[in-house]
Amino acid sequence: MLLLKLFRLCSLSLTTLLFLTACSSPIVPVKPETTDQHASNHSQKVGYTPWQSAYGKIPQPSQNLISHFPSADTQETIVSLPSIDLWQRIRNGYGIEEDILNPETQKQLDWFASRPDFINTVADRAKPYLYYIVGELEKRNMPLELAFLPVIESAYQPLANSSSNASGLWQFIPGTGKILGLDQNWWYDGRRDIIQSTDAALDYLQKLHKDFGDWQLALAAYNGGEGTVGRAIKDNIKRGMPTDFWSLNLPAETSKYVPKFMAIAHLLNDPSDYDLTLDPIEDIPVFTVVDTGSQIDLALAARLADISTDEIHQLNPGFNRSATAPQGPHRLVLPLDKVETFQQGLDELAVNDRVHWSKHTVMSGESLQSISKRYKTTVNAIKKINGIKSKSNVIRLGSNLLIPVLSSNSNNISVASLQHVNVKSPSGNKQIYAVNAGDTWWDIANKHSIDVMDLVLWNDKSPKDMLSVGQKLVIWTNNNSTNDGTKKINYLTKKGDSLWKISQKFKVSVAQLLDWNGLSDRSLLRPGQILTVHVIVTAQNESTL
Repeated sequence: MLLLKLFRLCSLSLTTLLFLTACSSPIVPVKPETTDQHASNHSQKVGYTPWQSAYGKIPQPSQNLISHFPSADTQETIVSLPSIDLWQRIRNGYGIEEDILNPETQKQLDWFASRPDFINTVADRAKPYLYYIVGELEKRNMPLELAFLPVIESAYQPLANSSSNASGLWQFIPGTGKILGLDQNWWYDGRRDIIQSTDAALDYLQKLHKDFGDWQLALAAYNGGEGTVGRAIKDNIKRGMPTDFWSLNLPAETSKYVPKFMAIAHLLNDPSDYDLTLDPIEDIPVFTVVDTGSQIDLALAARLADISTDEIHQLNPGFNRSATAPQGPHRLVLPLDKVETFQQGLDELAVNDRVHWSKHTVMSGESLQSISKRYKTTVNAIKKINGIKSKSNVIRLGSNLLIPVLSSNSNNISVASLQHVNVKSPSGNKQIYAVNAGDTWWDIANKHSIDVMDLVLWNDKSPKDMLSVGQKLVIWTNNNSTNDGTKKINYLTKKGDSLWKISQKFKVSVAQLLDWNGLSDRSLLRPGQILTVHVIVTAQNESTL
């Protein structure tokens, strides 16, 4: 197959060359834009003087975010434009030299090709973010396959955390995030913000490409640190050896990182060669940034926009709490087709109904009663927001509480005035869940059909907190389910089946299929294999199961 692919590539290159030669108009190359913005290594593992000391002060990310996005006024025009598949748009913009014959690249390619379920799961996770990232790459004249870098960094999970405390789609550690101007506080973590983290990552990649003059070396430096790559280059120069990526003596992780990126880019460039089918993604805008004017509760924002709280968290993963930060950013990422609905609802919302939030650190001698009086709220309201059991009044010294605060002219806050706040108080069936390898807050919440912020607050955590294998989490499931029930069935796999296809057929998640059948994401399906599936039974589908 490899020889056939090489023949095809050579043929395509020759055809393209003949076509260009025949054109009467000369082709004027476009000079790639460069940036003066710089960043430190996103996973600095060695003692190395941060480059900003040599290059000057790092500018802050652009605050004029709304100008990057289509406005609600242009929504109809944008949606009506003819579009192509976003995958093909990316393929048309490839620009990084790949070495598919390299043994390590082949090894990584074989790994990805044998796991279609993983590829489809990651592709589905990428859908909300891919259009924006591709557009930003095009603005900078950068190779579009760089949009696949989050596949190997975070598997396109914005809440992903690594053992080195790297976080977000682009996996910045706290120190690097700070250097890049990404705010990190109790309320908000810019490393997980889709807009801010993407801008920072592309700034950094541009800087690395400018420094090293080669995308392979730039990617190596993104993973292992520019100091590591720079020293390896100097060592080879002293020895009279080549200084390309493949000739450098680099740490094992970095030596595999670039081949891994090449493998995923190659696979997604021609998936049919590996019996992989990708669902098309429309090449149209998905979201835009909306100015909220002030702090806002995320559940309230979801209700005003007529979307689920899961979707509001999916598009705004940078917020650590169930509300935006008091000091900003006062903006939300919302689906493009929901902006008008949100703005209308926000305009109609009375000022007194805008619940603002404060962080309160429990001091010695304080109780829920005294804290509630101080903030003119109720004990029950504080319990509801912070996931404290209804029968418990115990709070720990030094713990942080999220406190709802109305405007100064408002009456006391009660649970009734917080109906838009969807954080569920612990009730129903209590389960203890043991964290598995690769689990994220998002995965666990989806697996149990609960809101991710409920899960976080029930366990007195933040979405930025790392999960460890074997860690015990409390999960509460509703006794009063609106479903008619569930039914356990056995599904006989067929040729061409994948966990992804089966999950779509029965409207369950891949994570659930893995859990029900004791499988891992590396497991391969065989035709004739029997899988256990728990499906929701309703009056409409009961006869078909």
